[in-house]
Amino acid sequence: MNVLFVSSEVAPFAKTGGLGDVGAALPRHLHERGHDVRVFLPLYRSVQAELTAVLPEMTFAMGPHTVRASILSAPLPRSGMPVYFVRCPSLYDRRGIYDAPDDHLRFAVLNRAALEACRALRFSPDIAHVNDWPTGLLPLLLRTSFAQDPLFAKTRSVLTIHNLGHQGTFPASAVPDMGLEPARALLHQDDLRQGRVRFLTTGILHANAITTVSPTYAREIQTFERGVGLDGLLRTRRDVLFGILNGIDEDEWNPSSDRHLPHHFSVEDLSGKARCKTALLDALRLRGQAEMPLVGLVSRLVWQKGIDLCMAVLPRLLRKRPFRLVVLGNGEQRYTQFFARLADAFPAQVSYQSGFDETRAHWIEAGCDLFLMPSRYEPCGLNQMYSLRYGTPPIVHKTGGLADTVQQWDRGRGTGFVFDHFDEAGLTWAVERALDVYAQGRAQWEVLQRNGMRMPLGWRHRIGEYVELYRKLRPGIG
Repeated sequence: MNVLFVSSEVAPFAKTGGLGDVGAALPRHLHERGHDVRVFLPLYRSVQAELTAVLPEMTFAMGPHTVRASILSAPLPRSGMPVYFVRCPSLYDRRGIYDAPDDHLRFAVLNRAALEACRALRFSPDIAHVNDWPTGLLPLLLRTSFAQDPLFAKTRSVLTIHNLGHQGTFPASAVPDMGLEPARALLHQDDLRQGRVRFLTTGILHANAITTVSPTYAREIQTFERGVGLDGLLRTRRDVLFGILNGIDEDEWNPSSDRHLPHHFSVEDLSGKARCKTALLDALRLRGQAEMPLVGLVSRLVWQKGIDLCMAVLPRLLRKRPFRLVVLGNGEQRYTQFFARLADAFPAQVSYQSGFDETRAHWIEAGCDLFLMPSRYEPCGLNQMYSLRYGTPPIVHKTGGLADTVQQWDRGRGTGFVFDHFDEAGLTWAVERALDVYAQGRAQWEVLQRNGMRMPLGWRHRIGEYVELYRKLRPGIG
């Protein structure tokens, strides 16, 4: 089938989080199955690639603007699949990806340019798959500006919500600027009455199908507590709302071949994991017996990730129980300062590195005994899946994709430690339970490790669900 895939992030060209990983992995696996996938994203200043001109000049009207752009391409690493970049220097040749005052215009152009490029290339999509708020206008454009073009007569749209908290909200006065005045009656009228327009609301209203990145998150966002103001609208579209769990790149995250690791290991032979732990402790200069458990945390240090619980619980637990902690991440100043102070207070037990380092992240997943991920909410999450793959049982809050991937350890079954209630008592219980099980000896701990390592976590296990959804939308294709 023909798939148009539009995203504001595609790794390694542009990435701020999990969206970039999915923006690369899902199209790549569709391409490997023989589908014709055309991926579009902006040509940001930060993109590093050898580019080839596909459409040297493309001009189209958008409201009061005449947009002049071009389309360039570069192969996706390890795939060869072409990725198409919308070049418009006045909009995209900037330092960052988001948070510009004209973001409404920047991403409205991306939506329209992707369809204009399909028209110029005579590419007729069976499916137009868009991602998060920056591409939320495209389903509406298919129903309005491009509705009479035979090229798109049978195109069906899919919107994937990676994080409902980011909605692309702009003043209603921006509607003409984005060329949407003729479609005003099809925008969310309550939004307009409140003086705003939201890209994500528009996508939810007009996409033929909506997906989220885990089944539990699909249910959670239909509740008042997790719906971020859109739960009512999502409930009206629940018949076309599906949760499909993200996968991980099993070539990049494979303990038996990981290029970042000093030692390799597998589900059959875990001896290399112990050597990875020793190497990590040496690198961190953490002291103590090798048998003392090592807990890892790799995260953006923000409110969503439950770091406030860590602030309340970890100092007390470090004084009470013998374990070590390694933290890698950056974010809000109050959280980075907390971990810096924690490392100063417990220099033999705690290591904190600010920022992000890809090699160190792989070392932590491989060398730790436990992985801490107490997110307040988590649409899917990838680190808990990396941890499972690396025989590092996760400690998680029962929410979103964490609930879908980590099962409570109990008498030989399960893959990690899950707390139901997001409070200090819940996190304390989970950490202490994990430490208690670890202290009971290697035999059952290795059963726990192998349970997680054997889970089907790769994209090849997920891609069929997307193909099945596409075929339901367009019977007879593929």
